Amino acid sequence: MKATRLESDLLGAREIPSEAYWGVHTLRAVENFPISGVTIGHYRSLIRGLGFVKEASATANLRLGVLSAEIAEPIIKASVEVRNGKFDDQFVVDAIQGGAGTSTNMNANEVICNRALEIAGYEKGEFEHIHPLNHVNASQSTNDVYPTAIRVSMIIEIGALLEELAYLRSTIDDKAKEFSEVLKMGRTQLQDAVPMTLGQEFAAWSQTLSEDEGRLREMVPLLSEINLGGTAIGTKLNTPSGYSQLVTEVLSDICEHPFSPAVNLIEATSDTGVFVSVSSTFKRLATKMSKISNDLRLLSSGPRAGINEINLPARQAGSSIMPGKVNPVIPEAVNEVAFTVIGNDLIVTMAAEAGQLQLNAFEPIIARSLMMSVVYLRQSCHILAKFCISGIAANVEHLMFTVENSIGLATALAPKLGYEKTSLIAKHAEKMNLSVREAVMDLGLMTEDEFNALLGDVRRLTGQD
Repeated sequence: MKATRLESDLLGAREIPSEAYWGVHTLRAVENFPISGVTIGHYRSLIRGLGFVKEASATANLRLGVLSAEIAEPIIKASVEVRNGKFDDQFVVDAIQGGAGTSTNMNANEVICNRALEIAGYEKGEFEHIHPLNHVNASQSTNDVYPTAIRVSMIIEIGALLEELAYLRSTIDDKAKEFSEVLKMGRTQLQDAVPMTLGQEFAAWSQTLSEDEGRLREMVPLLSEINLGGTAIGTKLNTPSGYSQLVTEVLSDICEHPFSPAVNLIEATSDTGVFVSVSSTFKRLATKMSKISNDLRLLSSGPRAGINEINLPARQAGSSIMPGKVNPVIPEAVNEVAFTVIGNDLIVTMAAEAGQLQLNAFEPIIARSLMMSVVYLRQSCHILAKFCISGIAANVEHLMFTVENSIGLATALAPKLGYEKTSLIAKHAEKMNLSVREAVMDLGLMTEDEFNALLGDVRRLTGQD
């Protein structure tokens, strides 16, 4: 039998595995919420955020005389180890949990406390020396610790997402330059429109993603306003004078990021509007990435019986029954991520709306949804750039053939001949299977020289200097 230690809470005593850093409160939560099978320890940046908050709180409590150095210093050291990832496997509470995040905060308090006890030379569970609630959680409540940790984690994750998004844009930009002279037909509503270059198509994708880089950066200042020090409902109950300002300053120092106390701590404790904004920004990016993936799948469709303008790099066999078939698996995966992020945005919206009075009890599902979305988006940017965009090749001859034979070229004749005559040319070309040039000559509407003046160089129709 494994060795255990006995811990008690208001419901009674329970045996805890001796090697576990978590304790009785965490055990209750594990038993109560066997839901997703995904623990909070799976989300590295959330645990990192908790470590930062607990370190800042212990430091502020030390400076204000709430904790002695003998108690605060081991807590600070343990918190640093937690935020550095040493105890991720000890954060075992399910990501979906009731209690507004209390189980997550309890899990953090117990892990940090038991590690602090070891650092101080004691055994796990000897809470008479360092206590998870009286000391690790001093001057705090789940209701200010948890939302602050979520904000810290989102700032970390948005930074990582921006790096991968920049990598994706750079990869697209490289292709835009490579394909800058490759002519093709643009399409509207999947029908031939007017000429453009393949490079222009890629450059447009890069620009649309650039806009979302700006939106993501706008979220960071909003996330930087925190309610730490507000405790239960924002009234600062059980905190010493000056704690809220000091703990915010300490958190800013150790995170190397400027945080500020919320203007109204009661409002900040009950309102989750910033998470709605962040989620909406993730959804916007996901929508655009999915649209780009749709375009990639369409442009590479075929290869013999589809559009076949570009070739995506082959990543794996595409069929268990059709030998040689290769599927656009990377864009498809990005599509699936987009569907997930869009669904998560609805979850965040509903959870934010469901808040009541001085607290939103549903922040755990908000946190899980945001974490899932941002991590999925970050990884999608990476695989789309590395495994798909970087290896795309253009079918140049086929593209030129479609340009030369497209009826869409007739659009350039409209200013000279008018809409009605140009429509006649398009209809005649389609009916007789002629090129636009051949249709014009066949109808006798222009001379060769007049036609060449307008359509002799198709490249100028792309609008490029």
